[in-house]
Formats: sequence, C-alpha cells, structure tokens
Amino acid sequence: MPSRVGDDDAGVGEIVEASGGEHERAVPPGSRSAAQKTARFTEPVPAPRGGGPSRLDRSMSSAPAQALEGLKFISETDASKGWTSAAGFFDTNSQNDLLSRSMFGECIGMKEVAFAGELFDTLARRRGISGGSIDKAQLREFWDQISDPSIKSRLQLFFDMVDKNADGRISEAEVKQIITLSASANHLTITAQQYKEYVKLIMEELDPHGLGYIELHSLEMLLLKPLSETMTNGSKLPEPNWYKQLYCRARYFLKDNWRRCWVMLLWLSICAGLFAWKFMQYRHHAVFKVMGYCVCVAKGGAETLKFNMALTLLPVCRNTITWLRSRTTLGRFVPFNDNLNFHKVIAVGIFVGAGLHIISHLACDFPRLVHATNDEYEPMKPFFGDVKPPNYWWFVKGTEGWSGLVMLVLMAITFTLATGWFRKREIRRPKPKKSESIVESKNPNSLPGLLGRLTRSMSASHNRLTMLINASFNRFTGYNAFLYTHHLFAIVYALLIVHGHFLYLTKKWQKKTTWMYLTVPIVVYACERLTRTLRSRVRLVEKIKVAVHPHPASLLSLHMSKPEGFRFKGGQYIFIKCPDVSKFEWHPFSITSAPEDDCVSVHIKALGDWTEDLRDAFLKVCPNTERKNEIRQVEYDRDDAKSNPRFPKILIDGPYGAPAEDYKRYEVVLLVGLGIGATPMISIIKDIINNTKRLGDIEFGNPGDASAPTSFKTRRAYFYWTTREQGSFEWFRGIMDEVAETDKDGIIELHTHCTSVHKEGDARSAPLTILQSLYYAKHGIDIISGSRVKTTFGRADWREAYERIAQENQGKRVGVFYCGMPALTNELRYLAKDLSRKTSTRFEFHKENF
Repeated sequence: MPSRVGDDDAGVGEIVEASGGEHERAVPPGSRSAAQKTARFTEPVPAPRGGGPSRLDRSMSSAPAQALEGLKFISETDASKGWTSAAGFFDTNSQNDLLSRSMFGECIGMKEVAFAGELFDTLARRRGISGGSIDKAQLREFWDQISDPSIKSRLQLFFDMVDKNADGRISEAEVKQIITLSASANHLTITAQQYKEYVKLIMEELDPHGLGYIELHSLEMLLLKPLSETMTNGSKLPEPNWYKQLYCRARYFLKDNWRRCWVMLLWLSICAGLFAWKFMQYRHHAVFKVMGYCVCVAKGGAETLKFNMALTLLPVCRNTITWLRSRTTLGRFVPFNDNLNFHKVIAVGIFVGAGLHIISHLACDFPRLVHATNDEYEPMKPFFGDVKPPNYWWFVKGTEGWSGLVMLVLMAITFTLATGWFRKREIRRPKPKKSESIVESKNPNSLPGLLGRLTRSMSASHNRLTMLINASFNRFTGYNAFLYTHHLFAIVYALLIVHGHFLYLTKKWQKKTTWMYLTVPIVVYACERLTRTLRSRVRLVEKIKVAVHPHPASLLSLHMSKPEGFRFKGGQYIFIKCPDVSKFEWHPFSITSAPEDDCVSVHIKALGDWTEDLRDAFLKVCPNTERKNEIRQVEYDRDDAKSNPRFPKILIDGPYGAPAEDYKRYEVVLLVGLGIGATPMISIIKDIINNTKRLGDIEFGNPGDASAPTSFKTRRAYFYWTTREQGSFEWFRGIMDEVAETDKDGIIELHTHCTSVHKEGDARSAPLTILQSLYYAKHGIDIISGSRVKTTFGRADWREAYERIAQENQGKRVGVFYCGMPALTNELRYLAKDLSRKTSTRFEFHKENF
C-alpha cells in the first residue's frame, strides 16, 4: 500500500471493515488504542475451562480464497515445469536415492537454507518421516504440498511451520523463532532489543486476554489481504493494416524524439555537405588523373573529420550548456540533456571520417602515386617535388605521415578505453591464485626429480606472467584510465593543427582550414576549463560536516557550507575533488539539499576506488564509537584542515544543469530513484515542499496564486525509491520524516521498496507482513526503514504505478525523472510512451546523465 505522506499528520494506515472487503485510510495517531486498531483481526477468545486450556481447533476458517493473494512457498508459476527441474536435481545430486535436508532448498529453488530447512522439517513432521533424507516419491509429495494452488492448503502448511508442537497454539518462543527465520530469509538485521519489542507487540495484540499463546485463526485473519482492483485502461485495438501500424509508430517516434531528430538531421546534412563539397573540389583537381577517386574520398573524410573534431568539444562545455538551458529558451528546441550522447555520436563521426581519410590514403592513392609513370607524375611535381616518391617510407617519415600515424594511435587508445566495457570495467581479468604452484609442489602425484622441478618452475613462471598481465589489464581499465587517456586529446589537437598545416596538395594558407574549424571551440573549451579551475579555488568550502555510515550501507554524507555566490536549483549536481585522495580527479554527485538550505549536501555511495578511498580518508578522522555498526561523524572548518593535515580538503565545482531540474515545468512529476540514485530526487522533494510553503495554504489542484513563482508549476509528486539493502534507508530517514511532518497538503506521495524482502504473498515474508502491519498501526513507524513511510516488499509494479498515476491525472503532462542503474531505464521509458498513447495522460521520460 503506498504511503500517502501528509494525510492526517502521521499518515498511519488503519484497516477498517467495508462492504466487499477492506481498505486503508489514514487516522490521526493516538485516536485509537493499538488494541482497538487490531480488534478487527481477532475474535473474543473464550476463557479456558477446567484445569487449563483445551486443545484448540486447527481447522481453517471459511474466508473466501480470493482474499489472499499469495502465501507462495515457491516462485515457480508452472508447477509441472518446476517439478521437472526438481526431479532432475534429485537424479543428479541424490545419494543412495535419497536427498538430504541440506540440499532440499536448492532442489526446490529456495536460496534461503534456514527457511528451506524449517519447511523440510514441517513437511516431514506431517508425514511422520524421521531422519534427514527423503526419497523421490516423498519429494514428489513435498512438491505437491508446497505447489498446491489451494489457499487453505498453503495457509495450513504455514501454520504448521509456526506451530511446531501441533497443539493449535503459537507460543511466545515460536513467535520469536518465526520472526528470526523470516528476517534471516529476507536479509534483514534486527537487534535483540527489537526482537523483544516485536514479540511483545504481537503477543499483546493477538493475545489480548493474556493467555500466553495466540490462536491460529487470529494469525489467519492477519494474512488476509484485500482484493486488488484492476484498472481498465482504454487501450487501443491493433491497427488492421500494416502500413497504418507503421505510420502510427513513425508518428509516435517523431512526437517523442523530434528534438533529437532535427539535431541529428542537421548534423548529418552538414557532414554530407562538407564531404560532397570537398569530393567535387578534388574531382576537378589536377591530381585526380593519378590518384583518382581515392583522393576525393580521402579529402571528403578529412573535411568531416575537422568539423567533428571541432564540434565534439562543445557538448562537454558544461558551464555553457547549463547557462543556455537555464537562461535561454533554447532548451525547448535543443535536447541539452543528451549532450553526452551527442558527444558519443560525434565520436562515431570522427571514427568514420578518420577511417575514410586514412584508408583512402594508405591503401589507394599513395600506392597509385608510387607506381605512376614519369609522364603521369608530371602534374604532381608542384605538390610532391620534382623527384617521385620512391616508396611508402617517404610518406611515413614526412611531417604529414608521422603526425597522422601518432594521432591514429592516440585516438585508438582513447576511443577503446572510453567504451563502456573498459570504462565501467565490464571486462575484468580474474585475479590469479598465488598459491597454485605451492599446492602443486605439495601434491604427492606430481612428477619427481628434475622433470618435476622443471615442470613446477615452468608452471610458477606461467602463473607469475598471468598475474602480471591480469594486474596490468585491470589497472588500465576503469574510470581513471578513461579520464587520463581522454586528456591525450590535447596532443591530438596539437598534432591535428600541425598535420593540417603541412599539406601535400594545399600550399596557400587561406585554404588550410583546420585552424579555422578549431579556433573558436578550443577557445570556448579553454575558457570553460579555466573557469572551473578558478571557481573551485575561489569558492572555498569553509565548514564540512561528515557522516560515515557503516557497512553494508557504505555511505558518506557531506554537508558543506555554501561558498559565497553559490546558487543552485533542485536536481542539479556538482563536481567534487579531494586532493588527499587524488590531485586530478573530479567526480559528479547530485545535490541532496534544497536551494533554500544553508548548506550544500551530497551523499556518496562507496562503489569504486575513489569513493572507497574518500570514505576511508574520513573514517581516519572520525572519532570512534562504542559500536562498530554506528554512524561516525566529524565536523571541522578550513582552519582545522590547515592546522591538521589529517583532515581531508574538499573542493567543489558547479553547479551544473541536469534533466531533473526541469521538474518545475510539470504539474505532476514521477520521481524514481534506484539505490543511491535517489539523491537528486531528495533535493527535488525538499524544493517542492519549500516552494509550496511560499505558495501559501492552498489546496491540492489549485493552479496557485498570483504571488507564486511563475517557473514552479508542480502540484503533485510521486516518489518511488527502490533499494536492496535495509541499511540504505538510514541515508534519508530524517528527510523522509521531515517531509511527512511538513507536507500537510498531501502533495508528495512516498513509496519505498526493499527488494531483498520477498514480495508480499510469499511465505518467507508473511511474518514480516504481520509484524509490519501491527507495528505501523501502533507506532506509525515502519519496521524495515525505521521511518514514517511504510515500505513495500519486493520490486515495484511499474505498469500498475503508471496506470494509477494516469487515472488520477487524466489529461495532464507528467514528468518522469529517473536516476539509477541502466537496467530499469528501458522499462520506464517504454511504459511512459505506451501509457501516453493509451491514455489521455502524457508521460515525458527523463534520465539523469552526468
């Protein structure tokens, strides 16, 4: 259930009886007692008669089967296919036709060994099977039980797992054991104090009479879920004619990508025009009779190469692009968000132009010139001299030759290490095992004598060589290799100017156009770099407050005082350099503070070499805490850093424009953050709250008053944060609670998803579902995140989310902003296009791109 922040203060969900099922509504905290809130789950428990409580009835209630969505023990939707896999595993791994308890989880596809063991024990206890092994027939019985589509059968199996002694009662010890098992199966960390609190809560709520046990029918009622409403959308029927389908697809494509299309069309037209112009110029040149069309292709490719070498500098002028998108209306027509993608497209154009130029020269017109007769060479004397070049070496040793070849080598290195495989270290050699030769020398079966020693020596040498090669390969990949080799282009541009000056076929300076292409872009880029350098040295950070989160969160939060004159917008990012870690590296990070805040904050996940070194540098100056899993903090100013060199110095540069800063143009926004990708969305959320305060007390849906900023149009925001680690919720817990307290108008709807927890309906997360409902109803705090936002288990259903937003905002434009790993990009982009065509709501997708 999504958490609607701001409704009735805390937004604490309460389930109440309604016709046709149950639904959630917000209730002010403290309006009812926790016992009243959970009274809907329990029936009056009869007092025990006689000497003690009699054995309770274990029969299932007659609740409709449709009321429970899941309680699955296996994720396999097709039981027959799953059994085929399980039977194959049994045939391969059984010993003496018996499968051990330890291998049961792997057999049925359950990774959680402890939970699978408890499930095995329950199924064996039901059938009176002793020992820790089963045969294939018993495995089939187990499989039929856990894959039974009957809701009652699955509920009974779950109850048997909880009630181990089969007395119809769930004791306090059994409650603690099932919570521990569920937490372990879902990779959650719960302290001993929390265990006591959670067990006490469940016993208080489900055992209101203090009998010391819980009846199973009370637990059953907690597992019942309301029927999910299926939204019917006005999806269009497929077009009967293929050409109409093609027309619709083309129309949709142009509607979504018209900015990219006209820019690409203009770029291709310029490249084609320059190539054709130079081609025709040399078609009528005197050298054409000897060199033929080869020289035309070579010169046409060179002309496009010069143009693209000049153009490729402009998309990486971040200050210029930020100014253009923020201060001008060009952003309506030019897709500035695709600046880096356009930079890569231009690189492809450089590759094609260089290929045409080099291949045509080396493989075509130079050989023709070398093999030309004296009569054929006569028109070439003004260009190559009175003596005909004797061989290839004559061209290579000249300034034109060696400068071109050196440029070719440098560009090949730069282009290769800039590809995603090398830059992201997707290609990485495994670390060799240093002890292989030692293990082999101790092997009793190894060859004796001189031959054995020679073999072991050769093996050790081979291992050392492999280690050296792999270490060198891994060292020359990654971001550092990409960064440093990209700076080789300074040499490439110098050689390009030299190469363009010493031309064989052009002698007049006004016709040597290389410098004309490069002058303006190089000046702009040089000013850009100079601005960054001066600004980072002038805008100094006076105070720094650091919080280092322990593993597995591995987060570093920096709160820095705003330098004088530093202004930014929500969704923008800055570059950070720490000279104590690296004197040259700048890394981009999204700003998590709001523009109105007194500080500039960033949250950094330790994922690579630089971020891990930065975290370690701050850990060294943070005072120790009593517990290892506590957050360590330190605060210091610039004077402290000068007097104590142990304090890391931080330089910042920016801010720079990002797609997320355009959120103000939309009345409704959908913000999606994956893991640490939530950082720009946090800044946007805080900015929305601050802007709403300035708008005054207005109701949701009102377009605003006259005093409202004209650039701020947002009246509704949906925030989805998906993360795998429970500890990640500590990053922005304070901010989430702050939003819950300040968002009185219910403008922001917060959703948090923990993907390490199995989805609701899975037996492994059923105890957590019960505990989460009870604890949230009583305290208004989520047990997973520790915040006032109720966490949803498992991944988000993005289609359902899009459809619901489309239904709630019919006829409106919704800006979708995503930051995170590329895996989710295609799905979110596709759904934005699909729902824009099938509903009256138009979704516009934007992805963060540093």
